[in-house]
Amino acid sequence: MFVLLTGCGGFLGRRIALKLLRRGDQVRGFSRHSYPDLCASGMEPCLGDVTDPSALTNACRGVDAVIHCAAVAGIWGDWNTYHSVNTLGTRHVIDACRSQRVPVLVHCSSPSVTFDGSHQSGIDESAPYPKHHLCHYSHSKALAEQAVLGAHQPGTLHTAALRPHLIWGPDDPHLFPRLIDRARRGRLRIVGDGKNTIDTVHVDNAAAAHVAALDHLRSAKPAGGGRPFFITQGEPVGCWDWIAKVLEIAGVAPPTRRLSLSTAWHLGAVLEKVYRLGGFRGEPPMTRFLAAQLARDHFFDITAAKNLLGYMPKVTTADGLHELQRHWRHD
Repeated sequence: MFVLLTGCGGFLGRRIALKLLRRGDQVRGFSRHSYPDLCASGMEPCLGDVTDPSALTNACRGVDAVIHCAAVAGIWGDWNTYHSVNTLGTRHVIDACRSQRVPVLVHCSSPSVTFDGSHQSGIDESAPYPKHHLCHYSHSKALAEQAVLGAHQPGTLHTAALRPHLIWGPDDPHLFPRLIDRARRGRLRIVGDGKNTIDTVHVDNAAAAHVAALDHLRSAKPAGGGRPFFITQGEPVGCWDWIAKVLEIAGVAPPTRRLSLSTAWHLGAVLEKVYRLGGFRGEPPMTRFLAAQLARDHFFDITAAKNLLGYMPKVTTADGLHELQRHWRHD
């Protein structure tokens, strides 16, 4: 199989590329930068940006499927940036698939597309999109996901959107560095009662889910086409217990100071206004989205991914944390 992979150099994209290459697939990596190590493993490089429709059209020539992982992540920033890359960029990918008659598109989405700040306790994919989003990232990704699912056309273009939650593992450039940095500087607070439950997913499990979706959509009659899938460890954990364990492995003291959700929420609302009106660079130390994520439940029912895609997380949370400990000790 010949697969075009956007965002091939990212934390998740890199794992997907290597997984495909190791099983003998041909991979064309579409990205803004070159990655010599992936090319040495057999990936065909293709430089470009998802905001450039013609570059995507050229990249899609001759491929059997597309896995779309390129995106702007984060919870703060300019709407135009998020919209142009996450939303319009995804629409360009869809258009390129159609013009080049690519029959399969797997889109990397996010559980945040359904998050409105309230508890998400064991919800499945029937949960609706919120009327109002708490950050530009979730809004832009929701629009992108809807475009991908709306493009599903049996017999012509089979699509699916995967929602991996809080991806982690060795070499994670986002989640763990952020947590550790805040804890070291004494800027991490337990928000709420500290008893909220969350889901996470090891990067290898998330990569395996995308490959499983790819294989499923290429099957004769894919039952999972045109729908989203939550992707997690299938092992919900206490949010602050899990954070404490990660910080312990990193040799950093876990937070003990607390903020009520109400206080954190109102503080976030004020800081969002101040940063927006003042034109400050960087991200506010608290936002409404962050406050809710730190205090509310967000864990998910992954029955659909198991039953329709054959997804089964192979790296357990305990094994993943042991791997992380070994990795950090040798850094």
